[in-house]
Amino acid sequence: MARDLAAEDARKQTVARAFDDWAAGTGGPFALLADDARWTIVGNSPVSRTYESRQEFLDVFIDPFNARMSAPLVPVVRGLYADGDWVIALFDAAATARDGRPYRNTYTWYLRLHGEAIVEAVAFFDTLEFTDLWERVVPA
Repeated sequence: MARDLAAEDARKQTVARAFDDWAAGTGGPFALLADDARWTIVGNSPVSRTYESRQEFLDVFIDPFNARMSAPLVPVVRGLYADGDWVIALFDAAATARDGRPYRNTYTWYLRLHGEAIVEAVAFFDTLEFTDLWERVVPA
């Protein structure tokens, strides 16, 4: 089957706009999540598992993560790559935690899109760095 490069590019541009919005503090990739999106965090951290819906992911992971920060996490995209329904985002992100210490991590997200909605994600990042933050900082 031939690749639909125009569709791949459109998906990549959708994700690029979401990351641009995130960096500007006006939105982000989580706004693209379908209600029934599955998000898997790979590795061994207190939050590594599969979340079965957008709301579960936001409630159990994103909101408590953001509550540990004194300012929002800011991404810097190194590259976006598309293949079929998948867009791969490689990026660094940094913020300051509520205890005044910096949080920096490098992420790779595999995002499967249906139209402009993310329906599945698989996330890789430094789980040691993340776990240190998660266990050290009490959410606001």
